[in-house]
Amino acid sequence: MPTLMPAQSYLKDIHPYDCVIDSLNKIEFLGDDSLGFCRFINKMNLALLNPSSQMNVVHIGGSHVQADIISNRIRRNLNDISNKPYSSRGIIFPYSVAKTNNPSNYKVTYNGVWTASRNVIEGYVDTLGVTGIAVTTNDMSAEISIDLNPSDTIAYWQFNRLRVLGYASSPAVFPILKLDDSLCLEPEFDKLTSSYLFRMNESYETLTIAFRQNDSIPHSFTLTGIMPENDVPGLVYHAIGVNGADVPDYLSCKNFERDLSLIKPDAMVFAIGINDTFDKDYSDSAFMAHYDSLIYKIKNVAPDCFFIFITNNDSFKKIKNGKKTHYRVNENGDNAREVFRALAEKHDGAVWDLFAIMGGLESMAKWEQEELAKKDKIHFTNKGYALLGDLFFNALMRLDIERE
Repeated sequence: MPTLMPAQSYLKDIHPYDCVIDSLNKIEFLGDDSLGFCRFINKMNLALLNPSSQMNVVHIGGSHVQADIISNRIRRNLNDISNKPYSSRGIIFPYSVAKTNNPSNYKVTYNGVWTASRNVIEGYVDTLGVTGIAVTTNDMSAEISIDLNPSDTIAYWQFNRLRVLGYASSPAVFPILKLDDSLCLEPEFDKLTSSYLFRMNESYETLTIAFRQNDSIPHSFTLTGIMPENDVPGLVYHAIGVNGADVPDYLSCKNFERDLSLIKPDAMVFAIGINDTFDKDYSDSAFMAHYDSLIYKIKNVAPDCFFIFITNNDSFKKIKNGKKTHYRVNENGDNAREVFRALAEKHDGAVWDLFAIMGGLESMAKWEQEELAKKDKIHFTNKGYALLGDLFFNALMRLDIERE
């Protein structure tokens, strides 16, 4: 039986909240063929402890993931295990350029005129990739600057390669990379993946993306993602999230597979589902069919990818009756929980049962009382998201291969 490192030495201390059922905090394998599960555990062991091993994990969802509090907590916890410099940061997007909330763990500033497209907006015009979001400019003086370590005195995240995902309306336009007052780089263009690769001789933690044009005809550039990379092996924890996104929204992204091929995930952590269950036409069968379609797309790119399904958190629907507002528990959360378990069985995956860990139906009210959830009874507070990140990390550290 594969096991992780001495797990007890890495477990995070969890405050004994009455609303958290820690005895249920585990990642449960539900498939028939344990080969993929064994491969996942062994690869994670090597990535965390072996100085030359690499692993890519993609955590994908909606607003819970766009904020990148849960996923960044997991990312930092995992990188802190290995006594070495941090591995690559994972894919990022300049959300604030799209006029939506940016993760607080990296800072984005910009100038120029930009328009945005998101997979949750019906009739979006830009061709989207794995991030489900894009920004477009025809202002060749526009720039985007990013600091990967805005509040840290230690440069945890550094890069000596940078890949820009996106496309231009003409080959005459392409992104350039400004690293300081004197260094400005042009990219290698990878036509197969429609990405622009920059290589550096040393490591950096800040960057500015600008544009160069070789003619005087108006053109545009659409940015769909940024991948800061370095040569440090380890576990790279990518986070992809769009506020309000459901599974069909990601299925609509034309370049999802093409972009994902650049990551080549060893594991996907699925946190998509709560927005699906708020749809007035929600059905278990459609929810499962949509997930099946997404999984097949991923398997086309990464046939050996292992899947971990996070069940939806408990939530409430906001009901307005004239001037009065009340909340009614979203019973679809319990239904979706069974779908996640069925998906794990079908695709030889595992489940982290957040719905059960937090107490099941109507438990979100208790989390709100503990100031772990917001008043909308859907989202969590920063403290709540950090707690979820530590709980998931602890579940990873407790992994076993027993099927219960």
